[in-house]
Amino acid sequence: MNRSYLFAPGHNPKLLARVFAAGADAVMLDLEDAVPPDEKAAARERVAVALSKHPGWVRVNAVRTDDCAADLAAVGGLVAGVRIPKVESAEDVAWVADRAPGVPLICAIESARGILAAAEIATAPGVRHLSMGGVDLRRDLNAGEGDQPLLYARSQIVVASRAAGLAPPIDSVYAHVSDEAGLRAQAEHARTLGFFGKSAIHPRQLLILHDVFTPDEDELAWAHEVIDAFTAAGGEPFQLASGEFVDVPVADRARRVLALAESVTTT
Repeated sequence: MNRSYLFAPGHNPKLLARVFAAGADAVMLDLEDAVPPDEKAAARERVAVALSKHPGWVRVNAVRTDDCAADLAAVGGLVAGVRIPKVESAEDVAWVADRAPGVPLICAIESARGILAAAEIATAPGVRHLSMGGVDLRRDLNAGEGDQPLLYARSQIVVASRAAGLAPPIDSVYAHVSDEAGLRAQAEHARTLGFFGKSAIHPRQLLILHDVFTPDEDELAWAHEVIDAFTAAGGEPFQLASGEFVDVPVADRARRVLALAESVTTT
């Protein structure tokens, strides 16, 4: 799985030339908010050329718009996947899936309507991940700064993803590029809630994201200890030397840690 999705505006040749070598697990080429209206057509052409040389995801424009239809026509056969912005229903997903059949989809939840429909969206055919679009969601909810105002929204997205059998959702960008402590704190908060991976807007954010979303030595040692001891106990509940009680749910969580470590994309 990807620990980072690095955004780059599709109309900027300089950034398109650099983004694939920046060290992100996945690249997200943007045709939506970062591209001025009069640059949309040029951005599609440049993104199509970039995708003919490198694997990458694309954030398209809003569903049911001429711009989105043009985006999908231009890059649908080239992308690793499509990020759909401001998704509010399964019908939004179907509109894109019909125009890009078989393409994996990330559905960005960026509004109150999207939060309430997250469970429905998560079960739509083609959806690989839900993702939180925190900047737009904060604006839509008139929410303040910090992680607490979006706690319910993040948890709702995690629950909807898990209930639908999806991989963990992807967390939003952290807009303060120079605030490394804030980025780490938010990424750790998101991972604790059940997110895996986070969008990035600058290469300097990648090292922190990769550190947070890579299971560390302590996590792996704990998981191996639990699985080894649980196997030796024949599946019977027992207590670790640390005092932690281990039964089937704890052993399952340990297996997930090990599976996660194996699935992490490393660059």
